[in-house]
Amino acid sequence: PVFTKARAGGVTSLLILPGSANLFGGRGVSVKNVPAVTVQQMKFPGAPYTLKMACGENPKGRYGSRGRAPATRMGEVAGFRRAWIDAAEYGRKVDAYEKKHARGEGGEAPKRDLGLETLAGVLKGDILVQNHCYRADEMAVMLDVGHEFGYKTRAFHHAVEAYKIADLLVADDVCVATWATRWGFKMEAYDAIEENAAILSKAGVCVAIHSDEQRLIQRLNVESAVAIAAGRRAGIDIPQEEAIKWITLNPAKIMGIADKTGSLEPGKMADVVLWSKNPFSVYAIAEKVFIDGALVLDTSDPATRYRSDFEIGQPVGEE
Repeated sequence: PVFTKARAGGVTSLLILPGSANLFGGRGVSVKNVPAVTVQQMKFPGAPYTLKMACGENPKGRYGSRGRAPATRMGEVAGFRRAWIDAAEYGRKVDAYEKKHARGEGGEAPKRDLGLETLAGVLKGDILVQNHCYRADEMAVMLDVGHEFGYKTRAFHHAVEAYKIADLLVADDVCVATWATRWGFKMEAYDAIEENAAILSKAGVCVAIHSDEQRLIQRLNVESAVAIAAGRRAGIDIPQEEAIKWITLNPAKIMGIADKTGSLEPGKMADVVLWSKNPFSVYAIAEKVFIDGALVLDTSDPATRYRSDFEIGQPVGEE
Protein backbone atom coordinates (compact mmCIF):
# COMPACT_ATOMS: atom_id res chain seq x y z
CA PRO A 1 0.00 0.00 0.00
CA VAL A 2 2.83 2.44 0.72
CA PHE A 3 4.03 2.47 -2.89
CA THR A 4 0.67 3.99 -3.82
CA LYS A 5 0.89 6.51 -0.99
CA ALA A 6 4.40 7.45 -2.12
CA ARG A 7 3.17 8.07 -5.68
CA ALA A 8 0.51 10.36 -4.22
CA GLY A 9 3.35 12.26 -2.58
CA GLY A 10 5.14 12.70 -5.90
CA VAL A 11 7.74 9.96 -5.45
CA THR A 12 8.66 8.34 -8.77
CA SER A 13 11.72 6.28 -7.73
CA LEU A 14 12.87 4.73 -4.47
CA LEU A 15 16.08 3.36 -2.98
CA ILE A 16 15.11 0.51 -0.67
CA LEU A 17 17.81 -0.61 1.75
CA PRO A 18 18.11 -3.38 4.35
CA GLY A 19 17.90 -2.45 8.03
CA SER A 20 20.69 -1.15 10.26
CA ALA A 21 21.19 -3.91 12.83
CA ASN A 22 24.35 -5.18 11.13
CA LEU A 23 27.63 -3.60 10.09
CA PHE A 24 26.85 -4.78 6.56
CA GLY A 25 23.12 -5.09 5.99
CA GLY A 26 23.33 -6.28 2.40
CA ARG A 27 22.51 -4.88 -0.99
CA GLY A 28 19.84 -2.29 -1.66
CA VAL A 29 17.60 -2.02 -4.69
CA SER A 30 16.51 0.98 -6.75
CA VAL A 31 12.98 0.75 -8.12
CA LYS A 32 10.63 2.82 -10.22
CA ASN A 33 7.38 3.45 -8.38
CA VAL A 34 5.15 1.73 -10.91
CA PRO A 35 2.31 -0.69 -10.07
CA ALA A 36 3.74 -4.21 -10.25
CA VAL A 37 3.70 -7.59 -8.57
CA THR A 38 7.42 -8.44 -8.39
CA VAL A 39 10.62 -6.61 -7.59
CA GLN A 40 12.03 -7.51 -11.00
CA GLN A 41 9.14 -5.65 -12.67
CA MET A 42 9.92 -2.53 -10.63
CA LYS A 43 13.73 -2.48 -10.72
CA PHE A 44 15.17 0.75 -12.07
CA PRO A 45 16.85 -0.15 -15.39
CA GLY A 46 20.60 0.33 -15.29
CA ALA A 47 20.76 1.48 -11.67
CA PRO A 48 23.99 0.43 -9.93
CA TYR A 49 23.94 -1.93 -6.99
CA THR A 50 24.23 -0.42 -3.53
CA LEU A 51 25.53 -1.67 -0.18
CA LYS A 52 23.95 -0.77 3.16
CA MET A 53 26.40 -0.24 6.02
CA ALA A 54 25.59 0.87 9.57
CA CYS A 55 27.57 2.27 12.45
CA GLY A 56 26.66 3.52 15.91
CA GLU A 57 23.97 2.51 18.34
CA ASN A 58 22.01 0.08 16.21
CA PRO A 59 24.60 -2.66 15.55
CA LYS A 60 26.42 -2.28 18.88
CA GLY A 61 23.12 -2.39 20.76
CA ARG A 62 21.86 -5.34 18.76
CA TYR A 63 24.94 -7.46 19.36
CA GLY A 64 26.12 -6.01 22.68
CA SER A 65 22.82 -6.93 24.32
CA ARG A 66 23.51 -10.55 23.33
CA GLY A 67 27.06 -10.56 24.64
CA ARG A 68 28.47 -10.67 21.12
CA ALA A 69 30.78 -8.42 19.14
CA PRO A 70 30.56 -5.68 18.13
CA ALA A 71 29.50 -4.36 21.53
CA THR A 72 31.30 -1.01 21.24
CA ARG A 73 32.01 1.57 18.57
CA MET A 74 35.66 0.48 18.59
CA GLY A 75 34.47 -3.06 17.97
CA GLU A 76 32.41 -1.87 15.02
CA VAL A 77 35.41 -0.26 13.34
CA ALA A 78 37.48 -3.38 13.98
CA GLY A 79 34.73 -5.41 12.32
CA PHE A 80 34.65 -3.10 9.30
CA ARG A 81 38.42 -3.29 8.87
CA ARG A 82 38.54 -7.09 9.16
CA ALA A 83 35.81 -7.37 6.54
CA TRP A 84 37.57 -5.06 4.08
CA ILE A 85 40.84 -6.97 4.53
CA ASP A 86 39.04 -10.23 3.76
CA ALA A 87 37.26 -8.64 0.79
CA ALA A 88 40.52 -7.36 -0.70
CA GLU A 89 42.06 -10.84 -0.39
CA TYR A 90 38.99 -12.45 -1.94
CA GLY A 91 39.10 -9.97 -4.82
CA ARG A 92 42.76 -10.75 -5.48
CA LYS A 93 42.03 -14.49 -5.62
CA VAL A 94 39.14 -14.00 -8.03
CA ASP A 95 41.19 -11.67 -10.24
CA ALA A 96 44.11 -14.11 -10.30
CA TYR A 97 41.84 -16.98 -11.29
CA GLU A 98 40.16 -14.93 -14.04
CA LYS A 99 43.54 -13.94 -15.48
CA LYS A 100 44.66 -17.57 -15.54
CA HIS A 101 41.38 -18.63 -17.09
CA ALA A 102 41.73 -15.97 -19.80
CA ARG A 103 45.18 -17.36 -20.64
CA GLY A 104 43.74 -20.87 -20.91
CA GLU A 105 45.51 -22.10 -17.80
CA GLY A 106 43.94 -24.50 -15.35
CA GLY A 107 43.12 -24.05 -11.71
CA GLU A 108 40.07 -24.27 -9.52
CA ALA A 109 37.87 -21.20 -9.16
CA PRO A 110 37.59 -19.78 -5.64
CA LYS A 111 34.38 -20.76 -3.87
CA ARG A 112 31.84 -18.02 -4.39
CA ASP A 113 31.20 -15.95 -1.25
CA LEU A 114 28.23 -13.60 -1.68
CA GLY A 115 29.20 -11.29 1.18
CA LEU A 116 32.83 -10.88 0.12
CA GLU A 117 31.75 -10.63 -3.51
CA THR A 118 29.65 -7.57 -2.66
CA LEU A 119 32.44 -5.97 -0.62
CA ALA A 120 34.95 -6.66 -3.39
CA GLY A 121 32.54 -4.94 -5.77
CA VAL A 122 32.67 -1.87 -3.53
CA LEU A 123 36.47 -1.88 -3.60
CA LYS A 124 36.33 -2.01 -7.40
CA GLY A 125 33.97 0.97 -7.47
CA ASP A 126 31.07 -0.98 -8.94
CA ILE A 127 28.77 -0.85 -5.88
CA LEU A 128 27.71 2.35 -4.10
CA VAL A 129 28.05 2.57 -0.32
CA GLN A 130 25.03 3.88 1.61
CA ASN A 131 26.10 4.31 5.23
CA HIS A 132 23.65 4.64 8.15
CA CYS A 133 25.48 7.00 10.53
CA TYR A 134 24.30 9.75 12.89
CA ARG A 135 27.26 11.28 14.73
CA ALA A 136 29.81 13.60 13.17
CA ASP A 137 32.77 11.85 14.79
CA GLU A 138 31.63 8.48 13.50
CA MET A 139 31.12 9.78 9.98
CA ALA A 140 34.66 11.14 10.09
CA VAL A 141 35.93 7.72 11.21
CA MET A 142 34.04 6.01 8.40
CA LEU A 143 35.63 8.39 5.91
CA ASP A 144 39.02 7.40 7.33
CA VAL A 145 38.17 3.71 6.88
CA GLY A 146 37.25 4.44 3.28
CA HIS A 147 40.56 6.20 2.73
CA GLU A 148 42.44 3.24 4.24
CA PHE A 149 40.84 0.68 1.95
CA GLY A 150 40.28 2.80 -1.13
CA TYR A 151 36.48 2.96 -1.35
CA LYS A 152 34.12 5.94 -1.43
CA THR A 153 30.95 6.48 0.56
CA ARG A 154 28.19 7.69 -1.74
CA ALA A 155 25.96 8.97 1.08
CA PHE A 156 25.57 9.06 4.84
CA HIS A 157 21.97 8.37 5.78
CA HIS A 158 20.22 10.14 8.66
CA ALA A 159 23.49 12.00 9.40
CA VAL A 160 21.86 14.41 11.86
CA GLU A 161 25.25 15.80 12.94
CA ALA A 162 26.60 16.20 9.40
CA TYR A 163 26.50 19.99 9.76
CA LYS A 164 29.54 19.69 12.06
CA ILE A 165 31.74 18.18 9.33
CA ALA A 166 30.41 19.86 6.18
CA ASP A 167 33.99 20.60 5.07
CA LEU A 168 34.98 16.93 5.22
CA LEU A 169 31.90 15.89 3.25
CA VAL A 170 32.61 18.47 0.54
CA ALA A 171 36.24 17.37 0.31
CA ASP A 172 35.23 13.71 -0.18
CA ASP A 173 32.18 14.50 -2.37
CA VAL A 174 29.87 12.60 -0.01
CA CYS A 175 26.13 13.21 -0.04
CA VAL A 176 23.82 13.35 2.97
CA ALA A 177 20.28 11.94 3.15
CA THR A 178 18.58 13.37 6.21
CA TRP A 179 15.37 14.70 7.77
CA ALA A 180 14.47 18.06 9.26
CA THR A 181 12.13 17.12 12.10
CA ARG A 182 13.26 13.76 13.51
CA TRP A 183 15.50 13.96 16.57
CA GLY A 184 15.91 12.75 20.14
CA PHE A 185 14.58 9.21 19.68
CA LYS A 186 17.97 7.80 20.75
CA MET A 187 21.17 9.23 22.20
CA GLU A 188 23.01 9.66 18.90
CA ALA A 189 20.09 11.71 17.54
CA TYR A 190 20.12 14.36 20.29
CA ASP A 191 22.33 16.85 18.44
CA ALA A 192 20.03 16.96 15.42
CA ILE A 193 18.95 20.42 14.24
CA GLU A 194 16.35 21.48 11.68
CA GLU A 195 18.96 23.69 9.99
CA ASN A 196 21.14 20.69 9.07
CA ALA A 197 20.12 20.54 5.40
CA ALA A 198 20.43 24.29 4.90
CA ILE A 199 23.89 24.47 6.51
CA LEU A 200 25.12 21.55 4.41
CA SER A 201 23.61 22.90 1.20
CA LYS A 202 25.21 26.30 1.73
CA ALA A 203 28.57 24.60 2.24
CA GLY A 204 28.21 22.77 -1.08
CA VAL A 205 27.20 19.31 0.16
CA CYS A 206 24.82 17.23 -1.96
CA VAL A 207 21.74 17.02 0.32
CA ALA A 208 18.65 14.84 0.03
CA ILE A 209 15.58 14.79 2.25
CA HIS A 210 14.65 11.15 2.81
CA SER A 211 11.87 9.33 4.62
CA ASP A 212 13.11 6.04 6.11
CA GLU A 213 9.50 5.13 6.88
CA GLN A 214 6.04 4.92 5.36
CA ARG A 215 4.51 8.17 6.60
CA LEU A 216 7.15 10.77 5.82
CA ILE A 217 7.54 9.43 2.27
CA GLN A 218 4.13 10.98 1.54
CA ARG A 219 5.29 14.52 2.36
CA LEU A 220 8.96 14.92 1.50
CA ASN A 221 8.09 18.29 -0.03
CA VAL A 222 6.79 19.57 3.32
CA GLU A 223 9.78 18.17 5.21
CA SER A 224 11.98 20.09 2.77
CA ALA A 225 9.98 23.25 3.43
CA VAL A 226 10.63 22.85 7.16
CA ALA A 227 14.37 22.67 6.47
CA ILE A 228 14.21 25.75 4.22
CA ALA A 229 12.35 27.74 6.89
CA ALA A 230 14.77 26.64 9.62
CA GLY A 231 17.67 27.80 7.48
CA ARG A 232 16.08 31.18 6.89
CA ARG A 233 15.55 31.69 10.62
CA ALA A 234 19.28 31.07 11.04
CA GLY A 235 20.16 33.55 8.29
CA ILE A 236 20.76 30.88 5.61
CA ASP A 237 18.53 31.54 2.61
CA ILE A 238 18.58 28.52 0.33
CA PRO A 239 16.89 29.40 -3.00
CA GLN A 240 13.90 27.21 -3.80
CA GLU A 241 15.41 26.18 -7.13
CA GLU A 242 18.32 24.74 -5.12
CA ALA A 243 16.16 23.21 -2.38
CA ILE A 244 13.99 21.36 -4.90
CA LYS A 245 17.10 19.29 -5.70
CA TRP A 246 16.81 17.85 -2.18
CA ILE A 247 13.91 15.69 -3.42
CA THR A 248 14.81 15.41 -7.11
CA LEU A 249 18.34 15.53 -8.52
CA ASN A 250 20.35 14.89 -5.35
CA PRO A 251 18.54 11.65 -4.44
CA ALA A 252 19.14 10.54 -8.02
CA LYS A 253 22.85 11.22 -7.54
CA ILE A 254 22.85 9.16 -4.34
CA MET A 255 21.22 6.30 -6.25
CA GLY A 256 23.66 6.61 -9.16
CA ILE A 257 20.90 7.43 -11.66
CA ALA A 258 21.30 11.21 -12.04
CA ASP A 259 22.16 10.70 -15.70
CA LYS A 260 18.74 9.12 -16.24
CA THR A 261 16.31 11.02 -13.99
CA GLY A 262 16.10 13.69 -11.29
CA SER A 263 15.86 16.77 -13.51
CA LEU A 264 13.97 17.96 -16.59
CA GLU A 265 16.56 17.61 -19.35
CA PRO A 266 16.49 16.27 -22.91
CA GLY A 267 17.36 12.59 -23.03
CA LYS A 268 16.31 11.80 -19.48
CA MET A 269 13.35 9.67 -18.43
CA ALA A 270 10.07 11.57 -18.31
CA ASP A 271 9.57 11.23 -14.55
CA VAL A 272 7.51 14.34 -13.89
CA VAL A 273 5.28 15.61 -11.08
CA LEU A 274 2.76 18.43 -11.59
CA TRP A 275 1.93 20.14 -8.30
CA SER A 276 -1.25 22.07 -7.52
CA LYS A 277 0.78 24.83 -5.84
CA ASN A 278 4.37 25.66 -5.02
CA PRO A 279 5.59 22.21 -3.88
CA PHE A 280 6.97 23.74 -0.69
CA SER A 281 3.47 24.77 0.36
CA VAL A 282 1.79 22.61 2.99
CA TYR A 283 -1.32 22.78 0.79
CA ALA A 284 0.44 21.46 -2.34
CA ILE A 285 -0.87 18.24 -3.87
CA ALA A 286 0.80 16.13 -6.54
CA GLU A 287 -2.04 16.39 -9.07
CA LYS A 288 -0.41 14.37 -11.84
CA VAL A 289 2.51 11.95 -11.64
CA PHE A 290 4.22 10.64 -14.79
CA ILE A 291 6.78 7.83 -14.78
CA ASP A 292 8.59 7.18 -18.07
CA GLY A 293 6.04 9.51 -19.63
CA ALA A 294 3.10 7.38 -18.53
CA LEU A 295 0.42 8.94 -16.32
CA VAL A 296 0.38 6.79 -13.15
CA LEU A 297 -1.57 9.16 -10.89
CA ASP A 298 -4.21 11.75 -11.72
CA THR A 299 -6.20 13.16 -8.81
CA SER A 300 -9.07 13.93 -11.20
CA ASP A 301 -9.26 10.31 -12.37
CA PRO A 302 -10.37 7.82 -9.70
CA ALA A 303 -9.15 4.94 -11.84
CA THR A 304 -5.53 5.93 -11.11
CA ARG A 305 -6.08 6.19 -7.35
CA TYR A 306 -5.50 2.56 -6.51
CA ARG A 307 -6.44 1.26 -3.05
CA SER A 308 -5.21 -2.12 -1.90
CA ASP A 309 -7.19 -4.71 -0.02
CA PHE A 310 -5.10 -3.89 3.03
CA GLU A 311 -6.65 -0.41 3.11
CA ILE A 312 -10.17 -1.42 2.13
CA GLY A 313 -10.38 -4.08 4.82
CA GLN A 314 -12.76 -6.99 5.09
CA PRO A 315 -16.55 -6.76 4.78
CA VAL A 316 -18.49 -7.21 8.00
CA GLY A 317 -20.83 -10.19 7.79
CA GLU A 318 -24.36 -10.30 9.12
CA GLU A 319 -24.87 -11.86 12.51
